Amino acid sequence: MDIPILFQDQRFAVLNKPAGLPVHAGPRGGASVEDFFPALSRRKDGPWLAHRLDADTAGCLVVALRRAALLEAQAAFAGGQADKTYWAVVQGAPAADSGTADAPLLKVSTKSGWRMQAGPGGQMAVSDWRVLGRADGMTWLEVRPRTGRTHQVRAHCAVLGCPVLGDPVYGNGAGRLHLLARAIRLPLDPVLSATAPPPPHMLAALAGCGWQVSRS
Repeated sequence: MDIPILFQDQRFAVLNKPAGLPVHAGPRGGASVEDFFPALSRRKDGPWLAHRLDADTAGCLVVALRRAALLEAQAAFAGGQADKTYWAVVQGAPAADSGTADAPLLKVSTKSGWRMQAGPGGQMAVSDWRVLGRADGMTWLEVRPRTGRTHQVRAHCAVLGCPVLGDPVYGNGAGRLHLLARAIRLPLDPVLSATAPPPPHMLAALAGCGWQVSRS
């Protein structure tokens, strides 16, 4: 398995996770990011995932190569110090050009599975967003989650009335999920920073919204 590496030092590797590849093998088995770990390190104590991404989300995934690094990264994520940037192509358009989605999220189960639902009783979840481009029927958003709830970006885009294109849980599910973990920055010493290019399946929609390859 060959997964592009966006950043690597003795502490961490930041992978450009392909869309559709889960980070862990599921109950039925199959390929996962963890299959790539032997290519990163042969140490007995690692590597470890420092955080998670949905299987259908592409982009920056931090892997710790040392236990001390893992603990540092986990503390940064838990303390809200991780600076995360997502790109999403969404259906429709928000009324404003920027804003903040402040909507607690609660995990609920349905006959078709589970989802995160906005409303009372949920965990605090806050995401800042801004419009980077618009096209007929869709919008290119930058979303910066301040908290790290499951499905937060997807659920908050739905709260805005603009589900992520291709989202089967919070939208109509047509096509592939147009969500990219665009960039990650952890304020460690030295700083960890990486940026992922858009995956192939998002290029046409992004270009329609004004993105240019020269800006990748």
